[in-house]
Amino acid sequence: MYLATTGATAAARKVSRGRVAGPVLALGSVSLVTDVSSEMVTAVLPLYFVLHLGLSPLQFGFLDGLYNGVTALVRLAGGHAADRGNRHKLVAGAGYALSALSRVGLLLAGGGTLGIGAALAADRIGKGVRTAPRDAIISLSGPPETLGRAFGVHRAMDTTGALLGPLAAFALLWATADAYDAVFVVSFCVGLLGVLMLVAFVPGRDALPTVQPPVPPSPARPKILDPFRDPAFRRVLGAASLLGAATIGDAFVYLLLQKQLDFAVRWFPLLPLGAAAVYLSLAVPAGRLGDRIGRRVPFLFGHAALLGAYLLLLTTGAGTFLLVGVLLLVGVFYAATDGVLMALAGPVLPAARRASGMALLQTGQALARLVAAAGFGAAWTLWGVRPALITAVLALAAALACSAVLLRRLEGRA
Repeated sequence: MYLATTGATAAARKVSRGRVAGPVLALGSVSLVTDVSSEMVTAVLPLYFVLHLGLSPLQFGFLDGLYNGVTALVRLAGGHAADRGNRHKLVAGAGYALSALSRVGLLLAGGGTLGIGAALAADRIGKGVRTAPRDAIISLSGPPETLGRAFGVHRAMDTTGALLGPLAAFALLWATADAYDAVFVVSFCVGLLGVLMLVAFVPGRDALPTVQPPVPPSPARPKILDPFRDPAFRRVLGAASLLGAATIGDAFVYLLLQKQLDFAVRWFPLLPLGAAAVYLSLAVPAGRLGDRIGRRVPFLFGHAALLGAYLLLLTTGAGTFLLVGVLLLVGVFYAATDGVLMALAGPVLPAARRASGMALLQTGQALARLVAAAGFGAAWTLWGVRPALITAVLALAAALACSAVLLRRLEGRA
């Protein structure tokens, strides 16, 4: 029996070595379609809230914080639920469906703040629930030595949707004379298509290729914090959280660019697209590089690129050089860290706890980034832009040094 299992595993490894596994491509297609749906809404929310509904900055700030911060803790529940019964596809599908239905909530809210807040919370809960099971399916779909490439391909497809979504939204607004309801309806239809693609093309946990080590039976009932018992996972979580706590957030980077270059506000929404284009082009090469030399190196290098972006913002160089340099470095940061972190964590997590561990990792990183954004905002208010940015540079440099030490002992495992 063991020889048969070993032979099947070896055959699966040989087949998957030259190409990305089918489940990864299927999930990448689902993520592409879903991100078109999500980013269509995200791109028009500021305009819809402030110009169309006339919300105050305080109300908009509350809703924006809810939209971006509510996912942190529900990730843990999603990962735990997926692991308990090998229900990765079911839990991920529920998350995708909830996000799609939230567009209907925006239509039914009728401009009411409470209704809009509930719809946005539903969308973010859906995202939080689906992320860890989805990433667990990706990590279980191929041998450990190809995880960097697998996550790179998925993130590249996901980012393609993030680029197309805002373009589709603004095209709809232009074609319908600012009919925001049309954006919400089309977003719902596209999101529903993503759910149907998941049901039709993504295999369940039991149908994944046999490329992972056998999972020993465990009589104990799984707990959410079980992955934290592994010292190797604690080092990955510690490094990701440290670096997250020194990451000030994209919104502040783009605000600093606008403040320093003083360009027209109407160009502001295009800044994330520039960084996303770099991310799209480099995600797969960064994943492949991680598979060859170890994921620790590109992960740390990505944060070094972000440190370079912060340092550029402290300069007074030419406008074009500053703009291109910062967007390029931010794109490199995401390409070298987002999927690479999941590939780094995959081999140190047992298959039976893969979704729970990834959820714990994503939650720790998300909470650390929320703290970092709040801290930078307070420092900017109290001390001014330059002292706050200098503090961020020193914090990220210190976090990089500590993380390099934490991850050094993972060379042989990731």
